[in-house]
Parts: sequence; C-alpha cells; structure tokens
Amino acid sequence: MVFNNNTVQIIAEAGVNHNGDLKVALKMVEVAAKSGADFIKFQTFKVEDSVSRNSEKAAYQVRNTGKDESQFEMLKKLEIDHEAHRLIMNHCAEHKIGFLSTPFDLGSIHLLHQLGLKTVKIPSGEIINLPYLRKIGRLDWDIILSTGMASLGEIERALEILAEAGKPKEKITVLHCNTEYPTPYEDVNLRAMKTIGRAFGVKTGYSDHTPGIVVPIAAVALGACVIEKHFTLDRNMDGPDHVASLEPGELEEMVVAIRRTEQALGSAIKQPSPSERKNIAIARKSVHTARPLSKNAVISESDLICKRPGNGISPMAFDDLVGKRLKSDLPGDYMLRYEDLL
Repeated sequence: MVFNNNTVQIIAEAGVNHNGDLKVALKMVEVAAKSGADFIKFQTFKVEDSVSRNSEKAAYQVRNTGKDESQFEMLKKLEIDHEAHRLIMNHCAEHKIGFLSTPFDLGSIHLLHQLGLKTVKIPSGEIINLPYLRKIGRLDWDIILSTGMASLGEIERALEILAEAGKPKEKITVLHCNTEYPTPYEDVNLRAMKTIGRAFGVKTGYSDHTPGIVVPIAAVALGACVIEKHFTLDRNMDGPDHVASLEPGELEEMVVAIRRTEQALGSAIKQPSPSERKNIAIARKSVHTARPLSKNAVISESDLICKRPGNGISPMAFDDLVGKRLKSDLPGDYMLRYEDLL
C-alpha cells in the first residue's frame, strides 16, 4: 500500500508497544483501523544485529523501564519474528489498514522486502548509517525518512546517498522529528519542517512525540503530508514508549481533528463559500433613501443611507448616485433601484 498524495497520511505508530505479545499487536491493528488511521507501523529488528550488549538505555527508557536491564535485554523482549510479521500483515489486510515497519538492521531490510512491503520508514538513528541507507536506496520502495537529532547537512547527505543508490526524491517523504520521549513543546521547532521542504524540494511531514494532539494538528496546518504518532492500548503498560503514546480514544480524536483541519485549509482561493452565499443579502447593505424625496430631486449625500438587506444597489456605487435625478416621489427608508433614476 503506497501513500495517497491527496490527503494527509496518518500513521498510527505501534512501535514496540505490543511488548512482544502477538495478541497485543493484533489488537493494536484493530484499534488503529477503528481510529481511521491510514497505516499502522511496527518496528522490525534483530537485537543482536542492531544493539551492542554494552549499549546504555536512553534517559527516558531508564525512566520508564528502570535500569536493572540493559538496552539489549529490554529490546530482546520486544522482537517480533517473521511469522508474527506475516500474521500482523494479514490482520491489517482484513481490517483495511496499511502495514508499515521500520527496519533497524540490514537483515530486517531483507525481511521486509521479502514480505512485499511498498513503503518503509528509515528511523532517525539510521540517518548516518551509510551501508543501511545504500541498501534501502537500491530497493523499489517509497521511503519515509525521519530526521530526529539530525542537522540540515546530515539530511542532505542522507538524501544524496539514497539518490546515488537509485532513489529519486519524488519517492521520499522527510519527517521532521524530535527523539525525546515526550518532547518538550519548546524543542519541537515545527518551522524546521518547512525549512526541510524548501531546502531539498521534498514532501515533508512530522513524527510527533509531544504529549497530546496539538502539535500534529499544527503540523498539518503548516503543510505536513504525513503525520506519525505513537499509540498504546494503555499508557500504564510496562515498556519504554507507552508513557509518551496516545490511548485509543485520543488516537481517534487526533484523526478526526486532522481530517477537520484538512477540510478547513481549503483551496487557498478567496471567494464566498457555498455555505455563506445565502448570508450575502442579509449581512451586507444596499443604498436606501434617508427621508422622503420628491420627483426630479437631485440626490445629495445626505439623501442616502446604507442599510441592510444587501440585495439592492451596492454602497460601493454610492458616489455614482449622488447628483442623479429621481423619476418619481420616493418614501423614506426605500431601497433605491436604478430604475428610479433619470
């Protein structure tokens, strides 16, 4: 399933919030589909190929899962194997939601290619991984490139490597991102998303780790074509990412808010909308007589007043009426017509 360029594509990020439990992962597919999201995204990795046994946890991971186990040990419990991927993908097809995943090592790239994916996401941490970028660039995939922790120069180099491997920028969507969980609002720097788009001529979106749904809505208003947001079945579950994730009701709320924001953005053409045309005559004004006027009277400014309704002569023609003569006597508070003039 590839991206639809006509609407904002909403990715419900399951990540590792299934806690390595296939039943939870399948339930998350159902929740994401019910929310109206376009895709659900998981993470594909073999810990031995992507994390050293000596690798420390991020501060937020220590905060959320403790420090008794290493990052290697924590992630080992969150792996999903080839068969689980296949079952999750089948479940996505049954519930009419697209399946995406993020590979974290070369073997996982191969696995997702074997499974027939059309779109994959490059995570922020791999934006400086030359062999990884080169391998992904050679495959016939649409690419989502996340840019947390990256400078503009690092984004440029990653795009160059992908291009050299055969990936045109038309097949790449670049997501602005901050990798702190949760991201402080003052660190979001949402305007950087537009900077990325201008600098490289690519489609842009936003991967969000802030609390709530305000920032994704703002990103849509700024032109994001993709929104990614973590969700969980329950924020109280054990695991590194649950705390910074939306619960099912909040995910639905975000999807509705994004769709309404899309509607509200409109076409950029300024003209009366279909719903307000009926208000023109009611809210605008027409030229009326300010008092009774006699036949052959020469109209002066003081003879006229602008009042509702607005289905007569427009007040914008006020100056053209001054100095005209009347064909007949007119009462006060009369909506003037061109037929009344000589």
